[in-house]
Amino acid sequence: MATTPESSTSLTPEAIQRLVDHHRQFLAFLQTRVESRAAAEDILQSAFVKGLQRGSELRDDEGAVAWFYRVLRNAVIDHYRHRASTERAKEAWGQEFVAQVTPELKDEICQCVSGLLETLKPEYRDALRIVDLDEGSLNDLAEQAGITSGNAAVRVHRAREALRKQVRVVCGSCAEHGCLDCHCKADGTNCEPGES
Repeated sequence: MATTPESSTSLTPEAIQRLVDHHRQFLAFLQTRVESRAAAEDILQSAFVKGLQRGSELRDDEGAVAWFYRVLRNAVIDHYRHRASTERAKEAWGQEFVAQVTPELKDEICQCVSGLLETLKPEYRDALRIVDLDEGSLNDLAEQAGITSGNAAVRVHRAREALRKQVRVVCGSCAEHGCLDCHCKADGTNCEPGES
């Protein structure tokens, strides 16, 4: 008589009951090994499903609880492997995104903003060029301007506010509601959505 996959892989009702009785201990075991209770609960739920499917792995010389702790240890290892590979993939995607998108974004900056930079005080204009346009650090600005890093941060904040005010004055409602199709005149004197 051939065995069905279900009968060859399932646990006995007694073994299942022992596992259910140890639910809290299993959860506590996982919580000390993963980043959150939610992650521990997810791993435990998945491990229960795997345990039910792979019950034939239970050896006669070990109890169901000891066997299930082995399943849980493997599940924790799998969790961290998956998490590490996901993080590596996100990091690689992020680097690729920045490398491909940043030059395009710089080309698409509204021309009135570039023109309005010239209307700012020289120290504000320099701060925005160093930190925002050239992607320098506050330390770079501090070194070039001969000020402290704290003062550099304040200067950048004030420069951005000054530029924001200028954009509101020149661009009006376009600046308030997001300018998606701005065809500004080169001198920045008239900025209306869709105007060419």
